[in-house]
Amino acid sequence: MGTASFLTRSRDLLHIRNQLVRECLAELLSTFILIIITLSGSAQKITSFETKGNLLTSYLAGALAVMVGIYTAGGISGAHMNPAFSFAMCLVGQFPWWKFPIFVVVQTLASFISAGAVYILYYGTGEQHWTREPHGDAGVARLMDMFCLCPPDAIWHYSNGTLTVSGPRETASIFATYPADYVSIANGFLDQVIGTGVLMVGVMGIMDTRNKAVPKGLEPVVVGLLVLSIESSMGSNCGCPLNPARDIGPRLFTYVAGWGPEVFRWVEGRG
Repeated sequence: MGTASFLTRSRDLLHIRNQLVRECLAELLSTFILIIITLSGSAQKITSFETKGNLLTSYLAGALAVMVGIYTAGGISGAHMNPAFSFAMCLVGQFPWWKFPIFVVVQTLASFISAGAVYILYYGTGEQHWTREPHGDAGVARLMDMFCLCPPDAIWHYSNGTLTVSGPRETASIFATYPADYVSIANGFLDQVIGTGVLMVGVMGIMDTRNKAVPKGLEPVVVGLLVLSIESSMGSNCGCPLNPARDIGPRLFTYVAGWGPEVFRWVEGRG
């Protein structure tokens, strides 16, 4: 009885009554889950030299992450997880415009935090930690060395301790997407407009009750399959981010974590 009473009082104390705060926290959590799974799938593929993952597994990770994110917060915030989707909902009158900038900030912040979590999970301090060799000028990397937060492998092992955006051992693409060498700025823009447009139309079609209904409770699964189909067919040009927050948040993190301003520049012959 005592334990049950304590749990009841704790639940009442921690209960958040403000609806906007509840929605923002739900959006933060769902976007965090989406991005950490997506980036981890990419990190596992790259840092294992594709022995423990490949393009298909990274696509599957991203698609299943969308499904999990919707199941996590769909009933509270709608689990937008994507500024483009929030914008589309505003255009059709299903989401208030005044909430749009709030959701964009929350989604971008969650993506930034997710990138930090993946960095901690996969960065590794390797032999440099034991020999007390510095990783470089990045404050985040020095902090990692100080507290030895990571195992001795992953990004450090793969990149030989150098955080680069281009070259055969680049690791920036774990966090953000970069266009293929042959893609122009105009073509890259068109690629993302078409890909994101297909995603928005598909999701709205799934949500539209006038269409053939998806079995109740399986909507997130169908949305995940939609994302997988787009990734599998439109991913070669730009990596198929389809989500401004998914790209901007992690890209900002790589900028402050040691990859430098090159993460914001197009570099010919990245790979």
